Amino acid sequence: MTRERTNAWGQPVGPALEGWRGASQATSDPMEGARCRLESLSAALHAESLHEAYREASDGRDWTYLPYGPFETFAAYRACVCGFEALEGTFFFAIVDRAGDRAVGVSAFLRASPEVGSIEVGHLSYAPVLQRSAMATEAMYLMMRRAFDDWGTRRYEWKCDRLNAPSRAAARRLGFRFEGLFRQHAVTKGRSRDTAWYSITDQEWPGIREALERWLDPANFDETGRQRSSLSTWMPSSAGRSVVEEA
Repeated sequence: MTRERTNAWGQPVGPALEGWRGASQATSDPMEGARCRLESLSAALHAESLHEAYREASDGRDWTYLPYGPFETFAAYRACVCGFEALEGTFFFAIVDRAGDRAVGVSAFLRASPEVGSIEVGHLSYAPVLQRSAMATEAMYLMMRRAFDDWGTRRYEWKCDRLNAPSRAAARRLGFRFEGLFRQHAVTKGRSRDTAWYSITDQEWPGIREALERWLDPANFDETGRQRSSLSTWMPSSAGRSVVEEA
């Protein structure tokens, strides 16, 4: 429970966090869903499958806003995954299609701050088969559920290039709220990047979780896999709405 309070001089100091002891430490423990599972990314186990899945794209445009890729050879991609494995404090996952038992995407938890209860989802790279699919939505739901329900996260972040329209649309669809731009925040592939910040808080999560679970329910899909109702049908009215004016 939180309650507004002031200090001895009558100044507002924000809600009190009674009993707050911090969030749990992030881990790379696997996550299981009906359509996919997320398991710790391994060059030995996943690099070949991922490289083949990414090659199903006709060009390299999916890598435009990431700091790496596209990869001309398997050796180059495998070296990149080996680099991911060596990073400390970032927990990379392979998104594995349960139907075909093959890795078709990558995601990660990063910038975890258990003392304040915040964590970021990032390094999202989806093969064509994963893009705009129920499996992709399930993968994001599994990560949110792990962060909020298992670790006690208070703030779940999504950041992307201001110009990355598909990523920004995906964030809003999943219930993230736009918070603002960090101008000239990074340099990516020799280009200046303005970063758009989005988040979901623990107070917003229960309504978003219910919406995601209702949308992912098999009853929401017909025999061809087409959705009967969109995710926005069940999302809370505030989900996906900007906290500030979006640029």
